[in-house]
Amino acid sequence: MSFQVTLQPSGRTFDMQRDETVLSAALSASIGLPYGCKDGACGSCKCKLLEGRVIHGAHQAKALSAAEEEAGWMLSCCATPQTDLVIEARQVVGLGDHPVVKMPTRVTSLTRVAPDVMVLRLQMPATHQFGFRAGQYIEFILKDGVRRSYSMANAPHLVKEAGVNGMELHIRHLPGGLFTDHVFGEMKPKDILRVEGPHGSFFLREDSERPIVLLASGTGLAPIKAIVEHMRFKGITRPTVLYWGCRSRADLYLHDWAAQQAAECDWLRYVPVLSEPQAQDAWAGRTGFVHQAVLADWPDLSRHEVYACGAPVMVQAARQDFTAQARLPDEFFYADAFTSEADKHGD
Repeated sequence: MSFQVTLQPSGRTFDMQRDETVLSAALSASIGLPYGCKDGACGSCKCKLLEGRVIHGAHQAKALSAAEEEAGWMLSCCATPQTDLVIEARQVVGLGDHPVVKMPTRVTSLTRVAPDVMVLRLQMPATHQFGFRAGQYIEFILKDGVRRSYSMANAPHLVKEAGVNGMELHIRHLPGGLFTDHVFGEMKPKDILRVEGPHGSFFLREDSERPIVLLASGTGLAPIKAIVEHMRFKGITRPTVLYWGCRSRADLYLHDWAAQQAAECDWLRYVPVLSEPQAQDAWAGRTGFVHQAVLADWPDLSRHEVYACGAPVMVQAARQDFTAQARLPDEFFYADAFTSEADKHGD
């Protein structure tokens, strides 16, 4: 049985089967809907169901609460239709520019840049054309079809220079993690890894002229780094502030890189924030929660765009406080919450 889905305010329509999710059907029809984890954990795909009925698969209450569902909200990544649907959702222009491909990659280097952070570089096969937008992610396909997602940490033009850089990823070690234990324990150069991508709707909206706040926590810097490199390459000079929050000074694993970008670009400012500085850090910079540092500097975000990436708790707090306290329009808050397997299963 098939149903028709109509998107508002664009008026675009597509057909889908009863056993498909709205998101997968939309992407198959080359219609870009916002999304992140695709597992009902991050809430990036939340949209308003104006007409019709859906059934939700497994999802986290923090992504869609019972009260929100009762009020007509839905998660496109895990909602299947029971009738024709009319959905209010903003479309992501350019999301379908690059086809999703599966390909083998070769590990070229592993560099530990912090006690629990590894920079992994991968060589792309010459036989595959892989394009993406700065900020998107790939999925590693492991044994038994298990997948793990990581954002590209360098801009597309740098990945294409495969002989120089290849693809850069920032991996945080989660002890007991199926993939990260392997990265930090057994992985070595020349290993072959199978990946699929690009995925995600987290990337710079280049048709805007709004000032930008880039907000990262931990390895959430990875896609933010790619966006900064892309802006430099494309000559985009919109006023931009990069806030990077970590626990201690040792966790600011690319502090010198970020400071150098700000020194070389008169449109970019860099603000590092530590939540738990150690005595040996002798830290004289900002402290506390990184999203609160943004609020202290920008009590009015009504004319800005925010790109937030990192721990789900940071992303959720930033969205809530920026929209409620600093008048940021919700449609200009773009996010990629780094949901771990524990986050996805509510552990």
